Amino acid sequence: MQFGYFNYPTPANEPVLNYAPGSPEKLALKQAIDQLKKKPLDIPMYINGKAIRTGNKVAIHPPHEIKHTLGHFHVGTKKHVDQAIVAALKVRENWANMSWEARAHIFLKAADLLATKYRFEMNASTMLGQSKNAYQAEIDAACELIDFLRFNVHFLSDIYKQQPVSSPGMHNRMEWRGLEGFVLAITPFNFTAIGGNLPTSAAMCGNVVVWKPANTQIYSAQLFMRILKEAGLPDGVINIVYVDGPTLGATCFTHPDFAGVHFTGSTGVFNNMWKQIGENIPRYKSYPRIVGETGGKDFVMVHESADVDTVATALARGSFEYQGQKCSAASRAYLPSNIAVAVKAKLVKMVESMKMGTVEDFTNFVNAVIDEKSFDNITKYINKAKKDKKAKILVGGNFSKKNGYFIEPTVIETTDPKYLTMCEEIFGPVLTIYTYPAAQYEKTLQILDSTSKYALTGAIIAQDRAAIELATEKLRHAAGNFYVNDKPTGAVVGQQPFGGARASGTNDKAGSMLNLYRWLSARTIKETFNPPVDFKYPFLNEA
Repeated sequence: MQFGYFNYPTPANEPVLNYAPGSPEKLALKQAIDQLKKKPLDIPMYINGKAIRTGNKVAIHPPHEIKHTLGHFHVGTKKHVDQAIVAALKVRENWANMSWEARAHIFLKAADLLATKYRFEMNASTMLGQSKNAYQAEIDAACELIDFLRFNVHFLSDIYKQQPVSSPGMHNRMEWRGLEGFVLAITPFNFTAIGGNLPTSAAMCGNVVVWKPANTQIYSAQLFMRILKEAGLPDGVINIVYVDGPTLGATCFTHPDFAGVHFTGSTGVFNNMWKQIGENIPRYKSYPRIVGETGGKDFVMVHESADVDTVATALARGSFEYQGQKCSAASRAYLPSNIAVAVKAKLVKMVESMKMGTVEDFTNFVNAVIDEKSFDNITKYINKAKKDKKAKILVGGNFSKKNGYFIEPTVIETTDPKYLTMCEEIFGPVLTIYTYPAAQYEKTLQILDSTSKYALTGAIIAQDRAAIELATEKLRHAAGNFYVNDKPTGAVVGQQPFGGARASGTNDKAGSMLNLYRWLSARTIKETFNPPVDFKYPFLNEA
């Protein structure tokens, strides 16, 4: 029974706490870190609301302090994926039929719990498990995740209001149904907010979900799952499992009730998933929705009119915040010859001043990369650049995994605009710079556009308005999120919906209505009040 039309107006973005010296939030966060480090967690999967422990446990270590153990998670098998699917499908009808306001209030309560009771524990979990500094954790694990929950409630409320017109004698209406089946959410290590958004955005629309977080994000993911349970999420609506990718894919992508996948991760994995889904099309009850945000080779294009300090700051922050482990991180820059020397000098000075170390020391700007596999991959590029005549290291280039996976912020300069590190995604604290003749701005825009298969984020820095307009036009398809006089990172929910095209994904814009439409299936209903009783139309009469 519906007793009213309920409205959820546009929320304000969650304020970012600054963690200044002596501030209450800084003291609370440090206390939360201390408490988590004192008590190792035994982390179960959650299937149908029940904690599932297999006894096959894997240790979790902070990337910046690999000798410390934060806890262990229980590894699942195909059996647990099957159980998660069964649990989800069992509650699908009841969840889909729950009133919108009841569903909405679960996620709004989760947002409030994050903003208050669990803010510092969630930030501390992200700092320790993913090696983020206090500010990077705050804007991710607190603010962005809170914003996803609140804004998605608002966006979905507005979608439900969208209705067709009706002619006299009839009424038309649109139902925005959830998908017929289950949605698979596969989430990455680098953003706690993405880990929370991918399963909840689909669930909010009336879908049931099997959620597989990256192993390197389980420490914070399990906390968000517990918050959802406390907020009143019914058992079975979201089921979190810790299994390997091949097992997950072989089970989910061959199931007749597979209805869609919400993915953030590598382009290669996404391509393989798409292939598997395509091969299994005859098995499915309906065509699955495939939504993915994948790799990036994000750029900063600099015009000769640009301000030197603006450029250096954008490169320092855009490339090295969270050790460059953002899909949007600046990893290639094009400097005009007239200001290149000044920009490089300023940038080198900034990078040399960056402190690197553990997250517990709040004076550290740079922490560790996520794991040994990532460390080895990133350092491979640095070592190659050290030996290559086309490249030289301007600053950084040192690394060690003795105590944690630490890599210095590294700036490479190349004489070849198509050099390896200008083209390939590295996903670490490595920026490559190419200096172009200042008079060849438009030609360099063309080089930039044709260099990478990716098209996620990019920036133009200039004071000349015509140069900005030209770059905006020529680079129209080079980035799904384009920034003018700013770094190419830091998209805010409700302000800069996020996603790219080409090899960077399906551009379904997380943090906007566009993404939510993908988890809805519309049904049009026409009701005629005075139906005809004769088949004949007036045109049949001649007189």
